[in-house]
Amino acid sequence: MSIVDTFNPTPEHLSLRKTVRDFVEREVEPQAAETDRLEKFNVPLFRKLADLGLLGITVPKHYGGLGMDASAAVIVHEELATSDSGFTLAYLTHSMLFAENLARNGSEEQCRRFLPDACAGKIIGCMAMSEPGAGTDLMGMTTRALCENGQYILNGSKMWITNGVIGDGEMGDVFLIYARTSEHSVRGISLLLVEKGTPGFSLGRRIRSKLGVRGSTSTELLLQDCPVPEGNRVGPEGTAVLRMMRTLEIERLTMAAMGLGIAKRALEIMNRFATERRAFGQPIRTFGQIQRHLGESYAEFMAGRAYVYQTASMIDRGAGGVALDADGVKLYCSTMAKNVADRAIQVLGARGYIGENVVERLWRDAKLLEIGGGTLEAHQRNITRNLVRVGRIE
Repeated sequence: MSIVDTFNPTPEHLSLRKTVRDFVEREVEPQAAETDRLEKFNVPLFRKLADLGLLGITVPKHYGGLGMDASAAVIVHEELATSDSGFTLAYLTHSMLFAENLARNGSEEQCRRFLPDACAGKIIGCMAMSEPGAGTDLMGMTTRALCENGQYILNGSKMWITNGVIGDGEMGDVFLIYARTSEHSVRGISLLLVEKGTPGFSLGRRIRSKLGVRGSTSTELLLQDCPVPEGNRVGPEGTAVLRMMRTLEIERLTMAAMGLGIAKRALEIMNRFATERRAFGQPIRTFGQIQRHLGESYAEFMAGRAYVYQTASMIDRGAGGVALDADGVKLYCSTMAKNVADRAIQVLGARGYIGENVVERLWRDAKLLEIGGGTLEAHQRNITRNLVRVGRIE
């Protein structure tokens, strides 16, 4: 691995990939199957990412981050997801949905208060948007934040919150919570920083027995007359929807990168097995059915990889109209990853169906990408809507 190219735009990106790949082989892979089985978030391992500077990969250096770009974020997520997508999802939630979000939208005081500790792994952050009755339907949000005497009083609940619980009943440290501050549809939602220990803020039901990404934890959050200082509001009141668009773009891009990591690992396992496994006196890769699985998987993986890194490059250059392709890469790479993992199981046969050969876990993890961070149907809707604005495709 020594070439600067589309997937490693600069020597710094190439060095980053090598660093993360080495970390994955040394630290992440040995624990991946066990944390999946136990449905456990490996917090000590997560904090080791701080030693590499990865917890603030896109956070400006003066807040303790590395100050790198979207391409760097894609590299990290791709490499981590080759081994443990649950761990990667916990990382994405902290580094993108919390740290990147706050660095982009928070005040100087808020950034200095939270980001150095977030980048150092001293606190674990997350974002809380989804609700039991409102996932992709943002306008259906019912959590309320009413301002009284210089503070907001929050009431409501959030659901499916990654990093909401980080241990046995231990709450995450700091949360970016979206809540309705007025009845206006778009301008009625604001973003608030809420810390654990705040009165009226508690954990609800922890989500267990998930199909995949079990190395990350998910929970319900309960807010009952929860007081939050007005100074903890991120940005002007009612601007959260407009400000979240960049956050959703980087979330969808990095989740697509997770799809790349899953597909790459599945393809490598499938390719190796097809060479080593013999049937009727020859390697099974000589059979047309196996060649189809390998050929289609490689072509689809490379197409998705080119699309992801092209979109990351657009963000890094400050190009406009990235929302269309942020949805596009997530839509394509989610199903691509699941299909490649599915083919790997088919090629390995009974061996692929059991946990020791990894591909069944890769398949389970890939399915989350078709639901979390925007469903396939939501991406299809968004793409259709944005294509009207684009008109001609250059």
